[in-house]
Amino acid sequence: MPVIATIMNSTTGQPIQKMSFGRMPKPWASFTLETGELVKADRVDIGKPAPGKVVVPVSVWVTPKG
Repeated sequence: MPVIATIMNSTTGQPIQKMSFGRMPKPWASFTLETGELVKADRVDIGKPAPGKVVVPVSVWVTPKG
């Protein structure tokens, strides 16, 4: 079951994009954004699911250069 994570900008706190991972991303993972920029995860936050939901919110915080 793929994990859908929200990619967040560490400097602004704004979401950049949604991304699907085959499994839970590691805090040291590197990946390419839709813009073509290679970024490294600063941290991975795993939230609590909403009442009655099974999907767990996952946020991957990155610091883009551009």
